[in-house]
Amino acid sequence: MKSTLAGIRSIEDFELKDQRVFLRLDLNVPLKNGSITDTTRIDAALPTIQYALEHGAKLVVASHLGRPETKEDRAKYTLEPVAEKLQQLLNVEVILVDEPESEAPSALLRSLKKNQMILLENLRFNEDETANGDGLTEAICAYTDIYINDAFGASHRAHASIVGVPAKIKQKGIGFLMKKEIEMLDKVMVSPEPPFVAILGGAKVSDKIGVIENMIDKVDAFLIGGAMAYTFLAAEKVQVGASRVEKDKVKYAADLLQRVKARNKKIVLPVDHRIVSKVDSSADLKTTDVPSIPDGWLGVDVGPKTVQLFNNELKHAKTVFWNGPMGIFETKAFAEGTFAVAKALSELPNSITIVGGGDSAAAINASGYADRVTHISTGGGASLEFLQGDKLPGIEALRK
Repeated sequence: MKSTLAGIRSIEDFELKDQRVFLRLDLNVPLKNGSITDTTRIDAALPTIQYALEHGAKLVVASHLGRPETKEDRAKYTLEPVAEKLQQLLNVEVILVDEPESEAPSALLRSLKKNQMILLENLRFNEDETANGDGLTEAICAYTDIYINDAFGASHRAHASIVGVPAKIKQKGIGFLMKKEIEMLDKVMVSPEPPFVAILGGAKVSDKIGVIENMIDKVDAFLIGGAMAYTFLAAEKVQVGASRVEKDKVKYAADLLQRVKARNKKIVLPVDHRIVSKVDSSADLKTTDVPSIPDGWLGVDVGPKTVQLFNNELKHAKTVFWNGPMGIFETKAFAEGTFAVAKALSELPNSITIVGGGDSAAAINASGYADRVTHISTGGGASLEFLQGDKLPGIEALRK
């Protein structure tokens, strides 16, 4: 299986001096009362921005933010806070352009100074972005010499700035973040060093079917936690009380257990649980000694014996992929199992440890061990689609 990067150029392959570079980023940061609450995506984009500026590019940066649906949403989803943060971090003047499809970007680029860059206002304010319409595409192409995509987290979307523009620009490639994301996920899907362990959690089996199917012949063991584990336990006729079970996926789970066993591989399910009578941080929290959960109770986290079981599997792993928390980690009382997995990954210094995006990234950041794993993906949905074996439109649009 060849590298996903085959036939794709990097920003380092271009002469950037005095070239108009359109840089598509994923600056979809969380906001509260107009303030950025987590700068992870901005921080991840900085190396590519700095490289472009240092090499003399006339830089136009673009991103979406949230899902604006009405004109009234413009104030809520403006990129103004992002422009201010970039200006502060990069020590350059960031000029926010309200209308990407207007003449303003072209006019500004003609006289852009070394210590200036352009940030286009939220691309999703323009209907052409999500519809991949020609209007926005043609407007951007008119002021673009080189197209660089560094927005892995948005590359599963066939939007104008992701597929429309690169289809019409000859010089196109990826930035440093996109390159790292693909290289790291290739280590899981193309050439994982054995033993390879996949930790899967979260709410639904249905969300992970594609990933499981694409990994089943590559992994040595699946460690299953989170609410999806209750569907697997139900498939083994284990009582799970009031815990969430996807009834229409019980047969799939039963079949999968047999298929994994037939391949002489492991699928490790929880052997104890932390349970409550209702999902409330003030509720009585108990730990079971067995895999079953009594009637009227529901699982909110894996128990200590399960953590030990998972740790024993992880000790010998050379490649680990983790997607999905082990319980309702957002509630401190129910976070022990998830944070224990994060700690176990942090103690594998000679292994490749990759954390899938979304809730898993939030969980490892909350655990305090984020700086001790090999890679945390910035792309939630994009990571999962990539790991399912799907071709991401944003990556394919860049291939020669």
